[in-house]
Amino acid sequence: MNILIINGSPRKKGLISQMLGIMREEAEKRGDTVETVYTNDLTVKPCTGCMACRTKGKCVLAEDDSQRVLQMMQQADAIIMGAPCYWGNIPGQMKLMFDRQVYGMMRDTPRFPEPLMKGKKCILISTCTTPWPWNILFKQSRGAIRAMREIAHYAGFNIVKTIERGGTAMHPLLTEKDKQKCRKAISCLVLNKVDTKSSTLW
Repeated sequence: MNILIINGSPRKKGLISQMLGIMREEAEKRGDTVETVYTNDLTVKPCTGCMACRTKGKCVLAEDDSQRVLQMMQQADAIIMGAPCYWGNIPGQMKLMFDRQVYGMMRDTPRFPEPLMKGKKCILISTCTTPWPWNILFKQSRGAIRAMREIAHYAGFNIVKTIERGGTAMHPLLTEKDKQKCRKAISCLVLNKVDTKSSTLW
């Protein structure tokens, strides 16, 4: 299986990066091919909202990393998206990338959008400083998951697992339970298993 990890965190040693690293290691142990993209390392110009890509099937702006990552997504069997919560949402650089990729992820039709990533599996993870259960009730980590779920849903991804980790200010280190959740998530990709329950840590 070819797996693409999209890391939306600017902190390469932060909890999101650590969790994604555990998932990568577990997938590679199983023989999967894994690539990681750090959205903060990308050069991506903002979408201008011209809507030309909806009819042309490509972005009219000069080629940059958004197209390169889109090609990686198209070639992958599964995507793992990870992002910390910024104001109840995903970080701007990650959103910027997805804004520029709309034409390759869904197609407009007279009735409903047509998903272009159908059949691909997806795992979503998020962290935030707000402790449980307030990270859920106040839609902090839950807000970031919602934003990624929205993108994945309309693109046609089959979301097999979500993980939320709140309380990072009070508990800045991953526990063994956290790490095990990440390792087990990979089995949802490999074994064609769908875990419909969100794993909320802390």
